[in-house]
Amino acid sequence: MGHAGHTGTARSRTEQIPSGQIMLEGELSVPVDATGVVLFAHGSGSSRHSPRNQFVARTIREAGVGTLLFDLLTQAEESVDTSTRHLRFDIELLAGRLVDATNWIKREPDSRHLRVGYFGSSTGGGAALVAAASVGEEIGAVVSRGGRPDLAGDALPKVKSPTLLIVGGLDYPVIRMNEDAYSQLRCEKELKIVPGATHLFEEPGTLEEVAKLAAAWFQRHLVADVAA
Repeated sequence: MGHAGHTGTARSRTEQIPSGQIMLEGELSVPVDATGVVLFAHGSGSSRHSPRNQFVARTIREAGVGTLLFDLLTQAEESVDTSTRHLRFDIELLAGRLVDATNWIKREPDSRHLRVGYFGSSTGGGAALVAAASVGEEIGAVVSRGGRPDLAGDALPKVKSPTLLIVGGLDYPVIRMNEDAYSQLRCEKELKIVPGATHLFEEPGTLEEVAKLAAAWFQRHLVADVAA
């Protein structure tokens, strides 16, 4: 099952995730006793190695929830997309890959008991919502960061998973897109605007705020209720 390693108390390893004819490479890190795992769907031009994704993932693991960071596009597709920019907007393709990764998690003996959540950034936010609408109740929570939930279109009212939309306070066009999408969601939902943040949350302290909000949302919805 790939390379074992320890990140704090989380077992971390590189995995090959089959999707149609291709293999997607990902990094699965699950803290001991975790009851949930968050799949990251980031926009193009970012990757599972991005320090920003790694930072958010670490914060989520500190809340007792596992993470699967993987690239929705293969390297060959990324290089095509860098010049044409069309694949990052192929929401059906990205959502399909996210669903395949979800099915893979549900098949693997040591992860099939985990509740699945999605963390999507940019166009990945739209893909996460389309995938959540398609998979249904099994997806325990969705967080979209600076996402394009508008790209989920008709899927929005079908999402059943508790959804948190996080947008930068200075990301004006995206705020409007998120407000419109928010009004179409019929699930448990929140819209959080992070003051002073632009689209990529590069301003000091803003990514920390995103990570904190996301970790709290996933903890609330993916960590098993001990009392139950």
